[in-house]
Amino acid sequence: MSCIFCKIIAGEIPANKIYEDEKVLAFYDIDAKAPVHFLIIPKEHITSAAEITPANSSIVAYIFELAAKLAKELKLENGFRIVNNCGVEGGQTVEHLHFHVLAGRLLAWPPG
Repeated sequence: MSCIFCKIIAGEIPANKIYEDEKVLAFYDIDAKAPVHFLIIPKEHITSAAEITPANSSIVAYIFELAAKLAKELKLENGFRIVNNCGVEGGQTVEHLHFHVLAGRLLAWPPG
């Protein structure tokens, strides 16, 4: 598969991992937009949030539970943001469901 995240999951491309289990992988973003910026991705290839169905939606809850756990471990008590971009107009650049977790500075709204 040509998806960069599938290649990272397969170990073909290195990543600075913070967590991995049979369902998900979390790793630091190489183009960080905040002092703390990591991604959480499902190991199952799901193209985007537009592809969430009753059969695969439990992975989203699992990812949010992991985000809360990692935020505690990383001492992000001042807050963090979880972002999902969906589709070209939504800013999605990798066609594999993923969630950005950003923290470590005041995050403005709307994002710039």
